[in-house]
Amino acid sequence: MKKEDIVHLEKLMNFLSLHFLKKNNWENVTKTEWSYIVDELNELIIHDNEEKSIKKKPELLGSNYLYEHLIINKLKKYYQNENSVLSKPNLAKLSLIVKVLGYSNYIDFINSNTEAFNFNDLKINMNNTKQNTLLLDRLVGCWYSYNRNLPDNPLQAKDDRIWRSAMEIYKSETTGEYFIERSGGDHHKYFGKVTAYSDYIFIIMNSNTFIRQRHFISRIKDIKEKLKNPDYKLYELHFISTCISFNQEPIALFEIFQKVSDRKSFHPDSISFPIDSDEIPPSIIKQLEDTEANRIDYK
Repeated sequence: MKKEDIVHLEKLMNFLSLHFLKKNNWENVTKTEWSYIVDELNELIIHDNEEKSIKKKPELLGSNYLYEHLIINKLKKYYQNENSVLSKPNLAKLSLIVKVLGYSNYIDFINSNTEAFNFNDLKINMNNTKQNTLLLDRLVGCWYSYNRNLPDNPLQAKDDRIWRSAMEIYKSETTGEYFIERSGGDHHKYFGKVTAYSDYIFIIMNSNTFIRQRHFISRIKDIKEKLKNPDYKLYELHFISTCISFNQEPIALFEIFQKVSDRKSFHPDSISFPIDSDEIPPSIIKQLEDTEANRIDYK
């Protein structure tokens, strides 16, 4: 195994540790806990076979596969001696593991996960203009978003609207900037910066896999007056967004105008609600709360 292979394998084991046990590092997981993770994966494999009506008996993981084959014989052996000659793990088994977690294959998993976000690449500062920090502080917290561009019928019931993502806005303790992180389809992770000037909120976001940035703009009329009331709450935010490629082409706008025949009836905004909003269907809240058993089912 090359150093790169070890890094990739470590990424998988850390992912499993965090996903099933909420532990950030594979080194903090015991042998018994690895057996528990294997049991959970095997249940997912069986369930996946049943859903696909595959009659062939599924190939399950041995109870000590993760601990003995991957932890003891690969990672620990390597870190005890970096010159150890190690055989590569079975790629088919690694792909089997990540497939039941929602990825196409092992390579897709590797490409879809990075350890850190490069917030420094995102620049939305406006010189000589004071940020509306009062508004930014009201935005801090968890939100849930719907994308109104996607449904064929914008008037369809709220429960039937296309789901988009859960997201969190938070203030950096080190830089004082306002950051945003959200889930995305195909397990992409989105990250960004948030700022506000006067009545306007600006968000610039990127993904751990895309070579493009998405821009969101929202306006809350008369926000300065509203913020004078200490009990004022933001119940929803409407965003107009576009997606800029690395060569500065507005990709999303092209896609929208290609699809829209009647611009007057087109809803060009995404709508976001605080996580405790009555507008969010109970089924989604239940799914978000049950972090062990459920993932957001992106449609």
